[in-house]
Amino acid sequence: MTPLVQTFVSHFGEMGSRWGINRTVGQIYALLFVTEQQLHADDIGEKLGISRSNVSIGLKELQSWGLVRLHRVPGDRREYFTSLGDVWEIFRVVAAERRRREVAPTLSVLRESLLANAQTPGDVFAQQRMREMHELVDLANNWFDDLQRLSPESLAQLMKMGAKVQRLLAAKDRLFGGANPKEAE
Repeated sequence: MTPLVQTFVSHFGEMGSRWGINRTVGQIYALLFVTEQQLHADDIGEKLGISRSNVSIGLKELQSWGLVRLHRVPGDRREYFTSLGDVWEIFRVVAAERRRREVAPTLSVLRESLLANAQTPGDVFAQQRMREMHELVDLANNWFDDLQRLSPESLAQLMKMGAKVQRLLAAKDRLFGGANPKEAE
């Protein structure tokens, strides 16, 4: 690997551990992401200096996330891998998978907790807090559905709007009234 690729792969491995994935998985993904040609497990292991079994485990994890594609070469029994090509597709896949693994179970627990019979004043308070959390998580979850339907171009435009949206909402609140948390302070 060139120093440029090595730096990226190393950093991505370190960041992967902060994102909740194994360092090796992060490195494998980063290598596939910045490599133009398809790689087989032996290539990956050699380039990263990791065992074939670690490569295999890492590739299975990346496949479970839907982040790598498996390719076959006629006349070659080995499996070759590439990362998803489009960064917006990668963003959508990661966001959808995190939603499936993290948000959906949280919403389920919150719904069940809200259906339970509150026995004590402490339970009543706890349920109220859980209701607030459920409303926020459900709102974000529904917003995510809306974002998933946007084209990459529209999504990029929305993200670039940033503070402009905040100013627009503040102007709306000044014109039509409404809660503006900054003014309330």
